[in-house]
Amino acid sequence: MSQSSCRQSIYALAVLVCRANTISAWMLPSNVASRHVLPPLTMPFSPLECQSSFRTTSNYISCRGRSRCRGSSTRVFSSIEPKWWNKRDIRDLPYDSALRALQAYHEENGDLAIPGTFVVPDTNEYPVEWHGVKLAKLYNLKWWNKHIAQHTDRVAELNQLGFIWERLQPQWNLFMEGISHYRNIYGNVMVPASFVVPRHDENWPKACWDLPLGSIVQRLRLRHDFLTGENAFQRKKQLDGVGFVWNVSEYKFTRFFRALRHFDRLAREHSSSREHSIRVPSKFEVPSGHEHGWPPDLWLYPLGAKCMAVRQKQLYVKSHPHRKQALEDIGFRWSGNAKLGWLEVVQAAAIYSQMHGRVLNVPFNFVIPTPPRDAESNSQYVDSWPWPERLWGLKLGQRLKDVRLKGAYLKGPDAHVRKAQLDNLGFVWNPKRGRRCYIEQDQREHD
Repeated sequence: MSQSSCRQSIYALAVLVCRANTISAWMLPSNVASRHVLPPLTMPFSPLECQSSFRTTSNYISCRGRSRCRGSSTRVFSSIEPKWWNKRDIRDLPYDSALRALQAYHEENGDLAIPGTFVVPDTNEYPVEWHGVKLAKLYNLKWWNKHIAQHTDRVAELNQLGFIWERLQPQWNLFMEGISHYRNIYGNVMVPASFVVPRHDENWPKACWDLPLGSIVQRLRLRHDFLTGENAFQRKKQLDGVGFVWNVSEYKFTRFFRALRHFDRLAREHSSSREHSIRVPSKFEVPSGHEHGWPPDLWLYPLGAKCMAVRQKQLYVKSHPHRKQALEDIGFRWSGNAKLGWLEVVQAAAIYSQMHGRVLNVPFNFVIPTPPRDAESNSQYVDSWPWPERLWGLKLGQRLKDVRLKGAYLKGPDAHVRKAQLDNLGFVWNPKRGRRCYIEQDQREHD
């Protein structure tokens, strides 16, 4: 017998051995073998598949003892599971088979908004040739042209199942439709990486349900998916038109910078202070509503928390000296509100102590006064006012009361230094009883 004839005989033997249902029942337990339905004998085999099957089967038959062969049984039948069809073009599968797969999915889920990651399970409800295949591959123009375009009756059958014809368009068009809807709903296109278009949401078209919009956005920024070839320039223009953010870090800093400048502008409108510095309370959050004078895209922005993060963690400015310089140019304070608050208190306390004979016994309701209104137009009078403009309106009495009763400003490594500063100014730690009369008398003196 020639060598080629011998090889063909071996291949034929391997096919017969691999397809034998009796061997399947013998090699696999009953509860496993029942789930492995063998494909019809008419399915063609390639020589490479036959050779691999023959080699694995030969190793199995040569085993002595059934216990030694249990590990190789899985290898034998892994090649004849329905996952063969994963590598095949779904256009080669008959339309009737695809229709049964769609009907099975519709019975389980109630619609045909098939996620791109859905893989047909190995169950009796689905045709065996579809086991292990991504069913969403049916939403493909090539499949449509081959099986549907010339058959109006099939269009009616798919319409009854709720086939989503809009999903036959290219993936780029679906993405642009999804990103446009995201912008209409949320007001921006800062899509979180984990965002997936929700199902059964009336705000979203069915064609976009289960679309991994956040993942696509990430791949656009990092790998420039969809942005190669002759359509790259046009697609970039489309993305710029919807406000796509290419540099997330720069976008976040720009938003913080805008909020900071807007806060400074509003603060200047409500204050007569000429000091060029920005001081944002740590818990400040941009109010919502047009009556507050803030643009809608900044509503509920946690500006106070962001300022603390910039000071303490170098948020947005680490390795970006030009950003740090831009913040300094508009008067951003790097030392923080707590330290600045103590500097204001100790400066005001020093002036008060000097005015009262080196005694710092401030009434609890004392507030740093401003110049009389009739003197505000006289710059010379304002310049001679003993209290600096940056201290006008400071509730010095309440601040020092908090120092006395709550230990305000006296915590941390600088506590002993600050106590010494107050002692040098003549601070009264334990005021005498009957202070009410003294307070009234002190107020009359100031009036």
